[in-house]
Amino acid sequence: MRAVGLKVLKNRLAEFVRMAAGGELILVTDRDRVVAQLGPPPPGRAELLSDAVLANAVREGWIKPPVLPQAGPPPRQPVAPFDELMRELDVDRTDR
Repeated sequence: MRAVGLKVLKNRLAEFVRMAAGGELILVTDRDRVVAQLGPPPPGRAELLSDAVLANAVREGWIKPPVLPQAGPPPRQPVAPFDELMRELDVDRTDR
């Protein structure tokens, strides 16, 4: 565990973030008072931000995961039958 002041942290942020990513706990101080801590993500936390945001949204109830996850995109639903589309296309072409 290390302690670092705000000014030093600001000037060497990347270095301290690498230390935290390596498992070290960094205590951030302001005038010798601990105001924050920087450390590795807890076990089970997704590595990618988008995955972590989605997991958090599910935990907090903003969204619900699919009941039966599908492989690939959902099946296509045609807008109209092919014959009807062709008739409309012919009508549009005769207007010219």
